[in-house]
Amino acid sequence: MKCNLCPRKCNADREKQEGVCRMPWDIYAARAALHMWEEPCISGTNGSGAVFFSGCTLRCVYCQNFHIANSEVGKTVSVERLSEIFLELQEQGANNINLVTPTHFVPQIIAALDQARKKGLNLPIVYNTSGYEKVETLRRLNGYVDVYLPDFKYLDPEHAKKYSGAEDYPEVAKAALEEMVRQTGNPVFNDVGIMTKGVIVRHLLLPGCLRDARRIVKYLYETYGDQIYMSLMNQYTPLDTLNREKYPELAKKVTKKAYDVLVDYAI
Repeated sequence: MKCNLCPRKCNADREKQEGVCRMPWDIYAARAALHMWEEPCISGTNGSGAVFFSGCTLRCVYCQNFHIANSEVGKTVSVERLSEIFLELQEQGANNINLVTPTHFVPQIIAALDQARKKGLNLPIVYNTSGYEKVETLRRLNGYVDVYLPDFKYLDPEHAKKYSGAEDYPEVAKAALEEMVRQTGNPVFNDVGIMTKGVIVRHLLLPGCLRDARRIVKYLYETYGDQIYMSLMNQYTPLDTLNREKYPELAKKVTKKAYDVLVDYAI
């Protein structure tokens, strides 16, 4: 089957070879557990039922989950087993099912959700993504995903090209976010403050990228206002997997001053 699920459009026959995501057609998952450290309205006190899928379509040079994204960890999971995992997370008290970096397995995930729903799955489904998504693929998820949790990494195409090899990221992410908001509508929360419908856009502030971060906040607010929530993150960490000679500007953490400037600007 020729795969063009993501904006890379690599057209790889993933039953015979890996795609740009470095994954075959078979589902690979690296971790499935209650995750306590997402946004408060996602994890709450019970935790988010996170399933971390191996591989990634974006390949950022500063990746904070390098070993999972680089397909170094994970094991094969059948559609049937994935549906069971969703139900097991529900039984453990998860607030939702959190699909982390799922794009390259969308058809299989839809099949697993169909099976799990027939057996009693009734949790909100969270789609946790880099924001680098094809609108056509997102449309296949209409009616399956309740909460979209995308990154919005760049408005500067030069940053997108240099750090993620995706010069088209800004325009792709804009179109993807528009479709996400169209599907979910205005945010909805349950009586304990857990989001059950809506969009939360994440932005991880990178060293030296404050100007672009402010542009992103401005774009999101002027375009969507209170239709979406923003999660501005300061936990960037230069890992050992970063090529510090090639990207010396990323070989440091974000300063408190820079982050405070961004938060003050957003407010």
